[in-house]
Amino acid sequence: MKVFDNTTKKFLLTSWGSFNQGDTNKAPISQLQDSTSQSNHDILQPLRHWVDSIPVNNRQRSHLLCKLIPAQCPFERDIKLFGKTLFHIPPMCKLNPLYEELVGLRFRALCYLADECGEDVSQYC
Repeated sequence: MKVFDNTTKKFLLTSWGSFNQGDTNKAPISQLQDSTSQSNHDILQPLRHWVDSIPVNNRQRSHLLCKLIPAQCPFERDIKLFGKTLFHIPPMCKLNPLYEELVGLRFRALCYLADECGEDVSQYC
């Protein structure tokens, strides 16, 4: 008996889960739509909209945004002891609820500097 075969199957079943096709067909469509519409309330939506609406039309502001918003996650690390990696800390920036908006803002600032101002943006990459 191989332990790997049993643990892998149990892991996949618990992480992905399975649905009986007959169970999903029994629920009325109106109940399914009501349950999904209740989960769509996002309390950070006004803040996300505000970050997306920040204008990028100033050279100094664009430079400031490119300096303040990092190109890659600064928290990702490999913890080493005597040349051997003990463990890896994964990037935690994606846990930030405004991550996508901030990356988009930095990209718009880089595009403004490169396209409109004609500057070399390789220092920010």
